[in-house]
Amino acid sequence: MMKKLVLAALAAAAFAAPARADLSVFACEPEWGALATEIGGAKVSVYTATTGRQDPHQIQARPSLIAKARAANVAVCTGAELEVGWLPMVVQQSANAKLSDPATGLFEATSYVSLAEQPSRLDRSEGDIHAAGNPHIQTDPRNILSVANAMTQRFAALDAGNADFYKGRLADFTTRWKAALARWDAIAATLKGVPIAVQHTSWIYLERWTGMKRVVALEPKPGVPASSGYLAEVLGKLQATPVKLIIRAAYEDERASTFVGEKANVPAVVLPFTVGGTDEAKDLFSLYDDTLNRLKAAVK
Repeated sequence: MMKKLVLAALAAAAFAAPARADLSVFACEPEWGALATEIGGAKVSVYTATTGRQDPHQIQARPSLIAKARAANVAVCTGAELEVGWLPMVVQQSANAKLSDPATGLFEATSYVSLAEQPSRLDRSEGDIHAAGNPHIQTDPRNILSVANAMTQRFAALDAGNADFYKGRLADFTTRWKAALARWDAIAATLKGVPIAVQHTSWIYLERWTGMKRVVALEPKPGVPASSGYLAEVLGKLQATPVKLIIRAAYEDERASTFVGEKANVPAVVLPFTVGGTDEAKDLFSLYDDTLNRLKAAVK
């Protein structure tokens, strides 16, 4: 009798214990953490190192990040130098050398997309420029499937026993994504030609997708805060070439866009930029829903 009770208790404990993920993923940004979850489902454990309210360029190599990197099988990141200020230090301190290897433990999303704004010369006096091109590919949903396909291949290579599971998840995600993309494209088409100002030059992929036309950026050079004199120049330009709205990311300081918006009498619109940037952008699908909803409301 006692033996049966022990066996029953062990069986119950086994059923009660949470399933162990087969792949540990260290996601540098929320959009790639969300995509890893879409592809990996219950077979992956995803830790996202940053939030939608943080500047992904300016992250501290905190002990919590180092501990998570130490246990990871793969880091899924943007690449194109976006994380150059913090990820190498995290990897070094974690002593997890495989996260430095692009062939195995380091997955960089920008490796699978043609990058815009590739500089003809490298000169740090020109501000925060990236040698490979603009890394903010997640602002165009058309880029996501290319990354999803490559991520699935990487997960399948690292965890061959679950390869079919990942491929099945990709197929389901692709069907849902294409349906959503058709809907988003129809809305984006209504924004074609809308003149805009941007706080930071993060939006080239969004601009290309929607056809919105950038008139001016509120930074004199990428990543360089605007002086009062420069903002006066911006206002002069907007008098000559008016815009419908000013765009900034949720993590950016609101002062410049609010000041210029009030002076030019145009709305300053906060876009989520990534998953979690706004309360409404809870996952990849609602990221683009919220982005387009905010743009439509501002243009009206």
